[in-house]
Amino acid sequence: MNTQPASLLPRRPADIPFDEGDFGRIATFAKSEYGLHLEPAKKAMIHSRLSKRIIALGLADFDSYQEYLRANLEEEGDHLIAVLTTNVTHFYREQHHFTQLQDEVLPALVARARAGGRVRLWSAGCSTGPEPYSLGGSVLRLCPEAGRLDIRILATDLDPFVLHRAAEGCYPADECKTPDGTWEAQVFDSADRSAAKRRVRADVRALVTFRRLNLNGAWPMPGRFDVIMCRNVAIYFDKPTQQALWRRFVDKLNDGGMLFIGHSERVTGPAVAQLETAGVTAYRKCAAAGPRTVHPEGKD
Repeated sequence: MNTQPASLLPRRPADIPFDEGDFGRIATFAKSEYGLHLEPAKKAMIHSRLSKRIIALGLADFDSYQEYLRANLEEEGDHLIAVLTTNVTHFYREQHHFTQLQDEVLPALVARARAGGRVRLWSAGCSTGPEPYSLGGSVLRLCPEAGRLDIRILATDLDPFVLHRAAEGCYPADECKTPDGTWEAQVFDSADRSAAKRRVRADVRALVTFRRLNLNGAWPMPGRFDVIMCRNVAIYFDKPTQQALWRRFVDKLNDGGMLFIGHSERVTGPAVAQLETAGVTAYRKCAAAGPRTVHPEGKD
């Protein structure tokens, strides 16, 4: 039996009060700063995660945390992003997208690059890096000399902590699983298969540039892309924010460029008029006078 005075016992997340007003203020801040839409159903999860942060900072309650956040926005905002979002990813996730890329999309892009053309791919919401590295592995499978051509992959995320880990390109062995050995060899050297940690191949890493980007802020990239992957990111936004994002992605695609989104997401809104369905949660940008075969609600 613990006989310590209650004031000396370690605080637990459940000890930090969290009411509707606290949730509302956090939700309003997340929407205004980052475009994140926090559903009331996530209240318990946010309470648990943010209470741990409050305890770690030695603060008393959510009121004091709000004051701390306003006074230390640049630093603490990074921690808040990490708390409010979930980074679940793995190499060649949603394998059908990469099969389609390798079989139908990349061959023409590789041919363009070999003829001296420019090819750009964007992993938007790249998390800890498996998605852009999977893209790089797919490119190199078809084009071993890609590093000498004008082929580049941009990988962006709002969370600076996951970006730091992504740029290192080193993962625990249990995070390096791929659909089969063929896919694995596209990203990792086979020699370190038994190691506790594995590093992404140097030629794959060389194709990828990591940058921090708020998808609901300014996009400084001047050129357009041939492929944009933004999967399981729009689920954090409300419908108007999603529709604005789809429209901006379309504007950033070359004609014929491909947009790949998450398995539970669908393109809706004005962007639908410029896209045609090209696979499961895959869309192709139509030429200016091209056809439109997307369902009015963006369903496949």
